[in-house]
Formats: sequence, C-alpha cells, structure tokens
Amino acid sequence: MGKVDLSVEIAGIHLKNPTMTAPGPTTRDGITLKKQAEGGVGALVAKTISVTPGVIPRPHISVLDKTRLYVGLLNTETWSDIPYQQWIEKEYKIAKETGLPVIASIGYSASDLRKLGPLVEKAGVDGIEFSLHYVGFDYKPIIEIAKALRESVEVPIFPKLSPHIINPIEFSKELEKVGVDGIVTINTYGPCLRIDIETGRPVMGSESGYGWMSGAALKPLAIRYVADVARTVKIPVIGCGGIMKGADAVEHIMAGASAVQICTGSILHGPSIYGKVAKEIEQFMRDHGYDSVEDMRGMALKYLPKESRLKTEPPLINDDLCIGCNICERYCTYDAVKIEETKPKKFRVIINKSKCYSCGLCTTVCPTRAVFYWQP
Repeated sequence: MGKVDLSVEIAGIHLKNPTMTAPGPTTRDGITLKKQAEGGVGALVAKTISVTPGVIPRPHISVLDKTRLYVGLLNTETWSDIPYQQWIEKEYKIAKETGLPVIASIGYSASDLRKLGPLVEKAGVDGIEFSLHYVGFDYKPIIEIAKALRESVEVPIFPKLSPHIINPIEFSKELEKVGVDGIVTINTYGPCLRIDIETGRPVMGSESGYGWMSGAALKPLAIRYVADVARTVKIPVIGCGGIMKGADAVEHIMAGASAVQICTGSILHGPSIYGKVAKEIEQFMRDHGYDSVEDMRGMALKYLPKESRLKTEPPLINDDLCIGCNICERYCTYDAVKIEETKPKKFRVIINKSKCYSCGLCTTVCPTRAVFYWQP
C-alpha cells in the first residue's frame, strides 16, 4: 500500500496532519509554540488572550492521580498573563516563523472580541478561536459574542465549546447560522476539587480551591460532544479532550472530527506527542486500508442513534486469538467467563450462558478481540 495522506483542510487552512495545539501552558508564548512545532504538530493554536491580562493562581496544575499520570490533570489557569499588545507585536510573529498555520485564541465578551479580533487578524494569524469558557450557561448571549466576532473579521473563526453547554446540538445549529467556520469541542470540565490528604488542603491555589479537569478521563465526554456536533452541522469539527495516543485521535475522527487538539498530552509527555500521535494515526490508516483522514471521518455516526439492544446475548468467541491472559475471567462481575487450557499455549473461552448478563465488559478488556460483539 502506498503512502497515506494525513493532511486535512479546515476552512481553507491546510494542515500537514490533523494534530493541533490547544490553548494552555504549552502555548503560552511564541517560543513555546515553536517548541510544539518541533514536535510535529500540524497547526498552532496560541494561548487565549483577553483585553486585560489573566491573573493565574499558584499552584495551578496538578495531576489527578500521581500513580497514573495518564489519567489527567486539574488546572486553575486563566487566560494569558501576557498583555495582548505583546502577542500582537511579538509572540504571533515568532510562532509564524515555523511556517505552520497559527490560530489566535481570544475571549471573552462581545466588546472584547470586537476589539481584539481585528488586531490579531492584522497581526497575520490564519484563524481565530474564541473561548466560551467563562461566559455562562445561557447560550443566547454567547451567540451574540459569536456575531460580534464574525462582523469584525474576515479570517475563519472557531468557537470552543465548554462541556457545561447543556444542549450542544441546538447550540451548534445557532453557531452555524451566525457563520462560524468550524466548532472546537470541548474545553476542560469543572469546576472540580482535589484534596491533598496529607495536609487536608485543596491542591489548587485558586480562591475556591477548584480547578478544571483535562486528560484521558475527559475523553468519553469529549467524544460525545464531537459526535453530537458533527451530526448536526456541515462545518468542520475539531475534537479536543483526552488525546494521549493515536487511537484516541482516531476515535475523535470517527466521531466526526476533522482534526484534534492536544494540551494535557504535551504537558505530560512533551511536544513530541504530536508527531507520535500523527505517526500512530498514519499506521492505523495503513493497517486498516484508509487512504486519507477523510475516509474514516464520521464513520461512527451512522450508528448514532441506534436501537437499544435489550436481549441477553453472550459475546462471540474466537479461541484462535485467545492468549490465556485471564483478563476477561478476572473482570467478569457475573462469574460467567472461564478460560480453559486445551493444549500448551492453546486456550478456550467458556461462557456460562445462564450467568452471562451481556454487560460487554469482557469484550472491551480483551487485548486480542478473542471475546467480541462486533468484529471489523
């Protein structure tokens, strides 16, 4: 099979691969953005700026679980503490030296966007993301914010949804009517709270002690938002949330995303994560016969929504794939799975149909797909 095509185009912006930075500490200035570019990212999204610099509490980043760093982070960062004038005069120019598309992120009120939008556009950015993270739960004022920016600039604009938007389907329809060029979903989830049990103190330095959750723990919620938005609008969707490896990005793409943003992964694993994720996407496409990202984009949407399966049906078995790891047996809470060794290094999966509850857990923990409901 020949070389697969990892490139994507979003509202006329060409990306060499579907990975993007997400606003955060790894995009805090031009030099840091350059470091992300060296890791193989497809496009640079800078840290969010506003009319006044952000005030960032200390400490403001914590792992959720120090024994399992991949689970994610809690943060109480705000927007950039660098004045917007410095971004316009210096930081975006440094980022543009990479030759990659550079997208500004701005917030938060309609008046803020009317002021900042034309300024960052004049600075030469390729597009503008606008954060909806601190603008409340009622989406009607948010629509007015989107209109304000659309009326102020010509470059593509991308609202970034927060997971507290209760009805993303209705909301994304309204945003599309305003004329946004794509939708980014989702931002971090919260507020959340973590306590240091040695001191009894919150780990975050914010006044409330609260923070916002990101990382692998967020992925199922993020995938749901991507799917809801992607099956509602015709404009591109950019997935964000829980992307630590290529398979995570593929899941976002199959839910309808044209590209993906990564922040927590870069904090935990460094800028090389972008190139790593891109290579793993490429290998997955090669292994599964996809020529382009577009070939697999949204392929899961045909199964959403679907009729619920209410009948108890034990999973299917392929004993040739069983490696005798006993994971399915260990995790079966209904005591319905047993592994039997039939000959050296040959195993048989036995399902007790009278005990099996068709919960499906065994099919999702099996490392070889020897126990399954659906096969490729």
